[in-house]
Amino acid sequence: MTTPLLKPSLYEAGGPGATGSASLKGGRCLACGYVFFPLQRYGCEQCGAHGDALAPATLAGTGTLLARATVHMHARPERTAPFVIGTVRLDDGPVVRTLLDASPTAPPSCGTRMRAMLVEVPGTEPAVLVRDLRFAAIDAGPAGASARGGLA
Repeated sequence: MTTPLLKPSLYEAGGPGATGSASLKGGRCLACGYVFFPLQRYGCEQCGAHGDALAPATLAGTGTLLARATVHMHARPERTAPFVIGTVRLDDGPVVRTLLDASPTAPPSCGTRMRAMLVEVPGTEPAVLVRDLRFAAIDAGPAGASARGGLA
């Protein structure tokens, strides 16, 4: 049985790269071509089109790390610090802020190529695991449990 996704409305299994890669569920404005994440129906942020002009689009889940920070203290006890968050410009256009699958003592440098990955994390029920989204450096392997805990 496959481990369920924590937030299936935002991402899905599959995409370019290694096993465990993910793609993001975004949208595209058919009127002007603007690409956005997450999928929403309120209207295009660029041209204002709405309704049938907004279509779902699968985003590849690869991009470039623009910024990153190590969080040493977090208000929510279920997210154990330290962990690393990052801002990634997707190759498809949108910029996302997300948890990184990276060591807090050696986070990737800005400009690093990143890939969306699904990692197993504890779910809301005791002893139940779910898969959640993380971005990892394309040339790096998983950093381990210290970087895990949910989408930022």
